[in-house]
Amino acid sequence: MAMRGKLVEQDPHDEPASVLLKKIKAEKEQLIKEGKIKKSKPLPPITDDEKPFDIPNGWEWVRLGDIGAWAAGATPSRKHSEYYGGDIPWLKTGDLNDGIVEETSEKITELGVKNSSVKINKPGNILIAMYGATIGKLGIVGKKELVTNQACCGCTPYKGIYNQYLFYYLLSSRKRLINLGSGGAQPNISKQKIEKFAFPLPPQSEQSRVTAKIEQLLPFLGKVEFSAEQ
Repeated sequence: MAMRGKLVEQDPHDEPASVLLKKIKAEKEQLIKEGKIKKSKPLPPITDDEKPFDIPNGWEWVRLGDIGAWAAGATPSRKHSEYYGGDIPWLKTGDLNDGIVEETSEKITELGVKNSSVKINKPGNILIAMYGATIGKLGIVGKKELVTNQACCGCTPYKGIYNQYLFYYLLSSRKRLINLGSGGAQPNISKQKIEKFAFPLPPQSEQSRVTAKIEQLLPFLGKVEFSAEQ
């Protein structure tokens, strides 16, 4: 219900999601111009078969790649001990807790960052495990920036996207996400598959209301039950 527009009442005065999408498009173009993100191929239009449920007027079906910049991490070479033992949190998927991530089991150095393709994840970024025993596990970066290994994908949401709304949608969609990775020797939801995953985008104000309502209900429902919603 939460992600289908049935948990809170729609406000006809809310600016529709189509307007928010135009703002996000302008933001992406500016970030590309500034060299902060790379220009990517346009994502294909969403087909009716990809829409798992109906959404209210004023919402839009988009893809996850439309509403945030996604990047996988890396592992600095273990042959260089000077890359490890620093003060930069380096997250492995076992550190994900379906909540706020404040601590990681390992840390790396500035040299480790410079000599690998790790990506900085800022506070509020959304993290998801892409393969292995923890596939589909989630996290939200806490108060300190961190980097991740290659089994984890991080998202920097664009302006107007509530990170907690995105987090709860991914949590409620975990089974469908994991199913995307089936078929191989090891289940794997690649960054490309994540970016193409359909996402129901409400108006900005409604994202806030939905998130507040979910957090009001979670103590009674629990994350396990919520993740089985869809």
